[in-house]
Amino acid sequence: MKRLFYFIATLLAASPSLADIYKYTDSNGVTTYTNIRPDGKQKPELVISGPRETEAPPVAREKKPAAKTPTPNNFPKVDNQVQTQRDMKRREILLAELDQEKQALENAKVLYEEAKNTPEVYRGANGKTFRNVAKYEEKLHIIEAEIQAHERNIALLNKELNQ
Repeated sequence: MKRLFYFIATLLAASPSLADIYKYTDSNGVTTYTNIRPDGKQKPELVISGPRETEAPPVAREKKPAAKTPTPNNFPKVDNQVQTQRDMKRREILLAELDQEKQALENAKVLYEEAKNTPEVYRGANGKTFRNVAKYEEKLHIIEAEIQAHERNIALLNKELNQ
């Protein structure tokens, strides 16, 4: 009881920026003091109530639009026809990459099916054959990660092409 008194006295004398302090007993009979109001079945008792004064929020500064700097006269300019050609070339490159990713995805899926049907085995000292389950699962996880990477790449390429 003395500890509780000293605890509360210390909290009262600590500083003017006190928070609400709650006391509650959980289902195991443990008494807890906290500044966070507990949720749920516990019935908190407000031991100390902190100040209710709130500081005014700081005044937000207005964001000034960034001043656009004029383009220098000697800055190289590209006409619409050249830009269109560049855009078409970029699209061709992206389509080629998309085809390569789709082919790599199909190859990875075939490899996964083959690996799934081929267990990892090793021969023991007595000539008996054993399965190496850890190596088998590791091999499958590596191929699964490769499949996911190809699927992600395909999605990103499609997103880039559709912009």
